[in-house]
Amino acid sequence: RGYQSRVHVSYLNCIQNEKMTIRPILLKGHSRPLTKVKFNREGDLLFTCGKDHKPQVFWSDNGERLGTYDGHNGSVWDCDVSFDSSRLLTGSSDNTAKLWDVQSGKELLSIKHESGVRSVGFAHGEKMILTVQDNTFGKQPTIFIYNLDDDFSEEMEPVREMVPIDSTDKMNVALWGPLNHNLLSAGEDGCIREWDVERGVEVRKICEHKKSIQSMQFSKDYTMFITASSDKTAKVFDTKTLQLLKTFQSDRPLNGAAISPIMNHVMVGGGQEAMSVTTTAASSGRFEVDFHHIVYGDFLGNVRGHFGPINTLAFAPTGKMFASGAEDGYVRLHHFDNEYLKLKGKDL
Repeated sequence: RGYQSRVHVSYLNCIQNEKMTIRPILLKGHSRPLTKVKFNREGDLLFTCGKDHKPQVFWSDNGERLGTYDGHNGSVWDCDVSFDSSRLLTGSSDNTAKLWDVQSGKELLSIKHESGVRSVGFAHGEKMILTVQDNTFGKQPTIFIYNLDDDFSEEMEPVREMVPIDSTDKMNVALWGPLNHNLLSAGEDGCIREWDVERGVEVRKICEHKKSIQSMQFSKDYTMFITASSDKTAKVFDTKTLQLLKTFQSDRPLNGAAISPIMNHVMVGGGQEAMSVTTTAASSGRFEVDFHHIVYGDFLGNVRGHFGPINTLAFAPTGKMFASGAEDGYVRLHHFDNEYLKLKGKDL
């Protein structure tokens, strides 16, 4: 225990004394605020969504834009990419979820809903997809499960409809759990719900956040997940038990959080509400991406650059870069330098 303590102090001193130069690539493909950044499985492609109706794709190596996916008529809230990077799934406030061919940009399928689609996701194996319907127009927030056939029928009917029994608050995110046996959802009531996919029912609920949960992401091995909330905290939970493992306190509302796939680090980002951004300087808005040690909880440093609240964050699967998307309409793509990657050997 004493040895671990000494090594940890040495590691912290190493981090704090190093001023690393991480040069970002600025991607200005969107004309309005970003809502989602998403790497594919290999990490060579970066997909972005925003309120300007047009999802886009970039090379992550150099930031070159490869194309856009034209077809939505409203803000695109979420996207997911298939295992082999051949299909892209998007959800929009135009009441549709759309499936695209990644390479050609062709729209393959459009699934109509009764209100906006807040979250989407491919199941493992990609034989099913989920969509989350908003609570607008007097509709119940609902998770829909669809079987994904090869013929992409426009008349697809959901095989499951899952509605919270004690809440009409908006669900901001839903994720497939390991092996597709369950789903996790989170939303404006600050609660995380676990759903049994086979029976289509809610089986567990925990309410650790005091305000809306804005985002939720799994660790690479699905043993943990992290949430970011408007209550100025990010929390790490055990996937199997939903036990709270760690809380990271911030001085601003948080919109995004992610767990590094190669280091014992998490990053969080957010900022003050968009409506008050114009009345303050960027420095007082607190638009940095903060890094913390996932085990010890220590603050390690931050990366600045955005001029508006950070709405979305993602590590590349390699752990060698990360992307942030903000209210300022920019995506900032950061490649970690060798000094950061060398710290892996000193981490516990």
